Amino acid sequence: MREIVLDTETTGFKPEEGHRLVEIGCVEVINHVPTGQRYHVYINPQRPVPPDAIAVHGLTDEFLADKPVFTDVVADFVAFIADSPLVIHNAAFDMAFLNWELWQAGYERMPMERAIDTLAMARQRFPGAPATLDALCKRFGVDNSGRTLHGALLDAQLLAEVYLELRGGRQAGLALAAKGTAKGGTAETARIERPFRPARPHTPSEAELAAHAEMVGKIKNALWVQE
Repeated sequence: MREIVLDTETTGFKPEEGHRLVEIGCVEVINHVPTGQRYHVYINPQRPVPPDAIAVHGLTDEFLADKPVFTDVVADFVAFIADSPLVIHNAAFDMAFLNWELWQAGYERMPMERAIDTLAMARQRFPGAPATLDALCKRFGVDNSGRTLHGALLDAQLLAEVYLELRGGRQAGLALAAKGTAKGGTAETARIERPFRPARPHTPSEAELAAHAEMVGKIKNALWVQE
């Protein structure tokens, strides 16, 4: 099953107030495991980036000045995500910006049902506990020491690991099974030497039959002798 773990960085909180995307990061996962395929782009928002936003992601006007605008990258972005489900932390935020940009570029909006919200998953699994990406990395032992600022690709990579843990984590049995698989794809059969043991006798001996008859004879109204 192919899914795309996705994160964005923006100039603010609401696209309807004129804020725009400045970065998109995507990581492909198959059966909840990252494949190494990814999509990453910085975007010129064609507007100043407020200081509050720069403090979050560090993307300045000068850095973004020579980056492509969204209409220049939208075709590649749409081709990469294809029709796969999108795994997003706080999906409503990112989907609002993506759909705004897609609509402005003449593309169809994506339905919210397409998004898998890991924030909602975390809150359902750990009610009342912190559910930020940093908090979930700490809970699951995911190394986020390089996350000094928010970054769409880095956050998508971290979220891919968190998503795997939210889904139940890696199963040790699968890893052990993989080690026992030959290069050609067929399982190698281990040869185990066991000592020969003759079959045990199951028919009662004459002495055992006599002892049983004697015991039954001592029981009043024994079931074994009733007609």
